Amino acid sequence: MTRVSRRRLLGTGALTAAGAVVAAGAAPSAAARTAPAGTVSASADVVIVGAGLSGLIAARDLAAAGRSVLVLEARERPGGRVYGMPLGDGTTSEGGAEFIGPTQDRIAALAKDMGVATYATYNEGKNVYYRDGKRSLYATDGILGAVPPDWGVVDLELALLRLGGMIKDVPVGEPWKAAKAQEWDAQTFFTWSRSNTISSGARFLMDAFASSTLSMRSQEVSLLYLLNYAASAGNESTPGTVDRLINTKGGAQESRFVGGSQEVPVRLAAKLGDIIRYNAPVRSIVTGSGGVTVNADGITASAERVIVAMSPAIAGKIDYSPALPASRAQLMQRYPMGSIAKFVAVYDTPFWRADGLTGQAVADSGAIDATFDNSPPDGSRGILMGFMNQANIRKLDAASAADVRAAGLDSFTKLFGDKAADPKLTAFQRWDNEVWSGGGPVGIAPPGALTAFGPALRAACGPVHWAGTETSDYWTGYMDGAVRSGERVAKEVHAAL
Repeated sequence: MTRVSRRRLLGTGALTAAGAVVAAGAAPSAAARTAPAGTVSASADVVIVGAGLSGLIAARDLAAAGRSVLVLEARERPGGRVYGMPLGDGTTSEGGAEFIGPTQDRIAALAKDMGVATYATYNEGKNVYYRDGKRSLYATDGILGAVPPDWGVVDLELALLRLGGMIKDVPVGEPWKAAKAQEWDAQTFFTWSRSNTISSGARFLMDAFASSTLSMRSQEVSLLYLLNYAASAGNESTPGTVDRLINTKGGAQESRFVGGSQEVPVRLAAKLGDIIRYNAPVRSIVTGSGGVTVNADGITASAERVIVAMSPAIAGKIDYSPALPASRAQLMQRYPMGSIAKFVAVYDTPFWRADGLTGQAVADSGAIDATFDNSPPDGSRGILMGFMNQANIRKLDAASAADVRAAGLDSFTKLFGDKAADPKLTAFQRWDNEVWSGGGPVGIAPPGALTAFGPALRAACGPVHWAGTETSDYWTGYMDGAVRSGERVAKEVHAAL
């Protein structure tokens, strides 16, 4: 891996979090990682709010172009919704964004640059289907698996064919320009799925599709938003499809990162060094004739431009002066986060493999409605991961850690048998209760939001620019979308400067 020089990476006159000029080759100081007792002043060409993937990429590209950059991050770590969740034994498992698949070219290129390899998600054997109190097994090939006809597979296939035709008519990244945008944005995915299916099995799997990809009930999301989400699951040369969203082999869940996905932002942040200030949540952004002033805990920074690299919902918590245009302000009011927690249990071995199972499951009851095998590449121990999505995690919002653990293990036991009841370790990450995310994995649009306010997702408000996976054209909601948004906004800001 070619190592970029520190001077090229930071740009001429780059600033530390404390506002001092960094000499080429200077080592990051411990003081730069924590807020000082008093507020200090700093200045840069560009201040970036958020050290998730989008913010880090924007910082990398702008610094490489010779701009001085300061990144303000509320957390004590980089990565945002990409997080290595501690398991309690000195190791971690992905508590947030995790998978990579075909056409996710930008995150793949970044991981390669950072020296982070990938390996195939375990996908050998059969999947578990749990519905109406009954457990069944199904093969892993085809749309949602080669399921028996009595599960409504014919009904489902016909509905998905109709959905696929509609997806082709959505301009990727600009769904509000679709010929039927108003019609599609006036209804939920639930409404459409009920009008286009007749079997309970097909309807359940349609709901599972919305829940597993967005962590939202199908009743809560605009049909237009979901169509664009599927259309974005590709790249400039390959159209997006529902198959690519939901499948493991050949789909978005095909591979994982060696050492965990958090290795990518952690290594990138290490290269950026002292231009990142941690424990510095931004409270206000003031625009004046001389540029912008960004006020954060412990630091006030002035710049010509500012990039807000976070979800619309969290960006809306910042105080902007003067007030943002109504289109942007009201977009942020109408773009809520999904509801999700990730629960993992660690076992001596991945015992489900010996039972001929992939570790993947879908369920209509219990705290967990979808699972994956999160074991390390060598299978030296078994890790089951379960998504607690939408209504399931909302029911556990005020539950104790012990109650969440009990609910998670109860689900694993129903899906994979009594061996799942006694793990060595458990851990979980409740994104709904994480103040700097407010949910996950992505912000979604309810009916009416995209056609009324969609263009405000990316449109700069004077010197205030927007990034984050929600603003991406392709792979919105994924790590690839976050990288793409960072690359896009860096070009935008560099041109403006």
